[in-house]
Amino acid sequence: MIHPHEGILPINKPVGKTSFSLVGLLRRLTGIRTIGHAGTLDPFADGVMILLIGKRFTTQSHRFLNQDKEYIATVRLGIITDTYDTEGQIISESPLVPTLSEIESALLAFQGTILQTPPMFSAKKVDGKKLYELARKGVTIERAAVPVTLRIELISYTYPELVIKVACSKGTYIRSLAFDLGNHLGCGAHLSSLTRTRSGHFSLSDCCDGLRLQEPGYEWTHHLKSTL
Repeated sequence: MIHPHEGILPINKPVGKTSFSLVGLLRRLTGIRTIGHAGTLDPFADGVMILLIGKRFTTQSHRFLNQDKEYIATVRLGIITDTYDTEGQIISESPLVPTLSEIESALLAFQGTILQTPPMFSAKKVDGKKLYELARKGVTIERAAVPVTLRIELISYTYPELVIKVACSKGTYIRSLAFDLGNHLGCGAHLSSLTRTRSGHFSLSDCCDGLRLQEPGYEWTHHLKSTL
């Protein structure tokens, strides 16, 4: 018999929350231990995150992990950080200010299927070690570039901030995209904010509010789906 709180729960993850903290919160709310997620989000990011509650659903996580995703990303030009995002240490700065036409030309270079190198500060494993564990020790190793497919749309550009919409295949690192874009422009860049607007066929409008999960009377179960 299926527990009434088992299912697929799309959550709008708040900025500052870890993916694991939401798993822990749902374990307390539901009393169900077997809870997983179909694609993590960095703490500084927000947006669509799919929680799978109950063994029947966690065993199907691969079906969600393989789906395309969409993001709204703000890229801060002129500063490179070691993590490729706003939480890292600044390692270089540049006064170069790209023109709008240079931005548009650079974005064209990242359309379609490209090879992307994962960042050192990531949970990707190489020889059984998570890359971020090595990165925190100051160790940098070679990472194999992997093919990813991107569709990028320019939303706005007011130096130093470039806002883009990115539709991408599984395994894409938006932080790496920001870093590579900065290199292509010659000014360097890092990711300063990120919102996942879609994961598979789930969008923000399907999500419960991650900030309200513990709020008395908040009916988060209305967002629970029982079909895969």
